Amino acid sequence: MRGLALLPQARRWFSEATVQRVPWTVEQLVAAKRGRTVSVVMPALNEEATVGALVGELRSLVGGLVDELVVMDSGCTDRTAEVARAAGARVVHRTDVLPELKPWPGKGEVLWRSLAATSGDLLVFIDSDLVDFDSGFVPALLGPLLLRLRRARQRVALVKGFYRRPLRIESPDAGTLGGRVTELLARPLLNTLRPELAGVVQPLGGEYAASRAFLESVPFAAGYGVEIGLLLDAHTSYGLDGLAQVNLGVRKHRNRSLLELGVMSRQILGAALPRCGVAEVPGSAGITQFVQLGTRFMPTESGVLVADRPPMRDVLAARSA
Repeated sequence: MRGLALLPQARRWFSEATVQRVPWTVEQLVAAKRGRTVSVVMPALNEEATVGALVGELRSLVGGLVDELVVMDSGCTDRTAEVARAAGARVVHRTDVLPELKPWPGKGEVLWRSLAATSGDLLVFIDSDLVDFDSGFVPALLGPLLLRLRRARQRVALVKGFYRRPLRIESPDAGTLGGRVTELLARPLLNTLRPELAGVVQPLGGEYAASRAFLESVPFAAGYGVEIGLLLDAHTSYGLDGLAQVNLGVRKHRNRSLLELGVMSRQILGAALPRCGVAEVPGSAGITQFVQLGTRFMPTESGVLVADRPPMRDVLAARSA
């Protein structure tokens, strides 16, 4: 019955820490910076079709609210870097920073390395596969970090974005069926093992903002485990008072196949379980799935990297020692 007893706490947090309609302006946020700096980071792997438009949309914020705009190249083999640079972003290849460390595949790796590639006191992460992007995402996410929410017992360390997520099949939109991994894995997992976080609408969402002090103090999970890892670590370090969430409206991106989502889910599970006190079975970091060949079903096995990079402050301290 422990989870049921804590649900009122999650409901109170949702009421106090959720911004349904953004009341602040960019001008108010610029005034509230008071010497603090902001870095916007976009992780990218072969996103030449979308990254240019996103960078172009965000350029209007650079020099005011945003101090640097960086696209982190996760090993692209297309023209992503060229397109992003032409649109006005600084492009950093994953091997440009911490070159002594062989890069791991996946999103968590480039987000972790972005801490060594940027200088902002506050960081905003934006996925680079979004379409019909609104630059208002950035000021919306920064508000709770730069301004005090009404509950204001302490400064917020992590702000999660949430949104309606249409499922884009071929070209039409299909209602609000996106976020399948959230609804089928992440939400049941959090409600069961960390019920205080039951009020988080998009625990896996790729649009969020955080303080550098927090981000450099915690490990980064590999690949797609990074978002749930950061959420759980922020809650462990700061409690619910250190978290907020903002309604960003609508988010559209490239949807993935069920087989891809299965691998993604395994990586998310690998990041979440140990942070919730559940030990993994040794040697279980993989997933067996089944593909249909005609009338037959055949097993296919995928290795899944389940590992954490250490806190960046420890890595940088060791380098300078």
